[in-house]
Amino acid sequence: MNPLPLPTSSSPPSPNPFPPSRFHSLRRVPPPPAPSTNTASASAAAAGPWWPLRAHGAVDARDLSLSSPAAAAASLSPPKPYSQDAKLLTLLRQRKTEEAWAAYTQSPHLPNPTCLSRLVSQLSYLKTPEGLARAQSVLARLRDEHQLRRLDANSLGLLAVAAAKAGQTLYASSVVKSMLRSGYLPHVKAWSAVVSRLAASGDDGPAEAIALFEAVTRRLRNVADPAAVADSRPDTAAFNAALNACANLGDTGKFSQLFDEMPEFGAKPDVLTYNVMIKLCARVDRKDFLVCVLEMILLKGIPLCMTTLNSLVAAYVGFGDLGTAEKIVQAMRDGRRDLCKILRDANREDLPDEEEDEYDEEDEYDQEFKTLDLVRDDGEMVVFAKLLPNSIEPNLSDPPLLPNSYAPNSRIYTTLMKGYMRMGRVKDTVRLLEAMRHEEDSSRHPDHISYTTVISALVKAGSMDQARRVLAEMKRISVPANRITYNILLKGYCQQLQMDKAKELIKEMVSDAQVQPDVVSYNTLIDGCIIIDDSSGALEFFNEMRARGIAPTKISYTTLMKAFASSGQPKLAHKVFDEMIQDPRVKPDVAAWNMLVEGYCKLGLVEEAKKVVQRMKENGLYPDVATYGSLANGIALARKPGEALLLWNEIKERCRSSKRCEKPDSSPSLPPLKPDEGLLDALADICVRAAFFRKALEIVACMEENGISPNKTKYKRIYVEMHSRMFTSKHASQARRARRVERKRAAEAFKFWVGLPNSYYASEWHFGSD
Repeated sequence: MNPLPLPTSSSPPSPNPFPPSRFHSLRRVPPPPAPSTNTASASAAAAGPWWPLRAHGAVDARDLSLSSPAAAAASLSPPKPYSQDAKLLTLLRQRKTEEAWAAYTQSPHLPNPTCLSRLVSQLSYLKTPEGLARAQSVLARLRDEHQLRRLDANSLGLLAVAAAKAGQTLYASSVVKSMLRSGYLPHVKAWSAVVSRLAASGDDGPAEAIALFEAVTRRLRNVADPAAVADSRPDTAAFNAALNACANLGDTGKFSQLFDEMPEFGAKPDVLTYNVMIKLCARVDRKDFLVCVLEMILLKGIPLCMTTLNSLVAAYVGFGDLGTAEKIVQAMRDGRRDLCKILRDANREDLPDEEEDEYDEEDEYDQEFKTLDLVRDDGEMVVFAKLLPNSIEPNLSDPPLLPNSYAPNSRIYTTLMKGYMRMGRVKDTVRLLEAMRHEEDSSRHPDHISYTTVISALVKAGSMDQARRVLAEMKRISVPANRITYNILLKGYCQQLQMDKAKELIKEMVSDAQVQPDVVSYNTLIDGCIIIDDSSGALEFFNEMRARGIAPTKISYTTLMKAFASSGQPKLAHKVFDEMIQDPRVKPDVAAWNMLVEGYCKLGLVEEAKKVVQRMKENGLYPDVATYGSLANGIALARKPGEALLLWNEIKERCRSSKRCEKPDSSPSLPPLKPDEGLLDALADICVRAAFFRKALEIVACMEENGISPNKTKYKRIYVEMHSRMFTSKHASQARRARRVERKRAAEAFKFWVGLPNSYYASEWHFGSD
């Protein structure tokens, strides 16, 4: 495979979120007073280590004296670099960024800090992938030459924002962290934009967002003069971004902690804060608190917005409670303001009837986990009691009324429509679309999202022809379909193995609709090629994607690896994996490693698979059930039962670690593991076929401990077919008969377990002994 060069970005950055004039108002932060030597400053020690904070990079005074060419020329040696810097600075001041870039690339020396900072700022502000790539190349050059101090906080902050808007969240986060390590404090609009993007991304994004937020606030607390870092202090928008990360993780404790820190920085909760709280309630399965959030907004006098009402409808749709979602929409249609009363009545309807249940004995395992659930619920109750005091002491009078009546708009209708789609109610989805089209108010007419939702419902039902008719209707009434609309149709064709129509659609998408495909489009096509076992087609789409300048994602790499692994080409899968490792925008996870392990194991290449697993561990990741399952299948295919014993020993140790985790004050040496039926059955099958009956019984015991019923009929058949004449030879030597006593006892125990005729075996033997 001859891969194309990896592009440096996937989409253009968004506009600068803060005015340059305000962003350049950062000042050097004075150091805090030195601690007293006789008291050892316990408070300073508790706050952590201190680094001097800077608002700008080191700028030479000569760079600020361009109004005096003679004096500047006399102070610079040789004069040629100065004249080049002056030319570059003039071009930058005239906003001739392209010419300035050409001058920079032709210069044999590094420009002065002012020119470099302006150049990086303007390149980042261009809103193009090329501009971002150029700004990143300047930063890379300065890093390689150990000259990062030439850039000021403004340029680095703009670069971080541009990278975050372009989807390069890991790069943006690394820039902000580098600024903190170097003593810079970025503007709040710079670092909070990165936090916001991280919070909305997948994988470890929300956790990274919280860590970055806390890193900045921790540094701010170490500054003696808060006024000196006023532009960096978190505002309500910054807190909302971090709270959104907590909501996405379902971390109620961290959410409450950050919520309590808002007054410390002068930030006040707004309606968006409580909208995020609605998401938190939905994420932790607390439908009963949704009405409390709405009432808290009304009690605090925070202006209500349509997003809040849409969030409520979306939350009930997420719970599958379409009945309550429909009540909210109908109440809005009727102009009712007693929405809180409607939601409280819905909560009462959800309460189970009080009746005496008969006593039911429960085993210790179930009782233990029920106790853990109660502890978790109690912890959540404490947190929500702080966030929503009205949830503990509700107002006994009538629930508060909305300040005004709010008619549902197209967004709320579409949210309800998505609920119908998820429940497979295609007719209701289409019927609601028709109702929206006949609304008198144009704000309630269906938009491209509404039509896309209907198309998604039809695709999900397999009605591709009807979905295409809806697309044609959008074109007829001048409602432009977007990339998401086409991606849904592409997925439908791929799932129905109609790759020819999928290829025609993507051509129509580019030529007729002028909609450019994105990484999701190509991932869908690559996955469609895998379904029809076309690895060459998958590779063709992968290279076409990169030729268009679209950066592959983790899904792109792993999907292509799956194509090669499924077609028996693990070396090509390994090559794709190596490219993913080298891509700084992608962080390989356990699933990616597992795809590589599976590729080797499908061909019985156990040694190669073991090397991958070892490399995986060296990278800080531990195998999961899928990894071990692939290894077990590979061992069975390679007919290497000895490897199965080694694998079982590792799995057994991981299972023991799981039990130690259940005990208080325990720290397992290995991450815990809960094996599934497929893994244990594959290992037991290998052991029975290899006559490792003692290990087979250990595995059977593990299956029973995890609530898995072993297939005795299967193992009995294997024994009869392969080992029924075992230990029947009368010509073996005495020494050999002595050596196989233990094996015979294990065989007799196994025969007893599967229900075959067996001789009496010693009661002291047990399968758990080593």
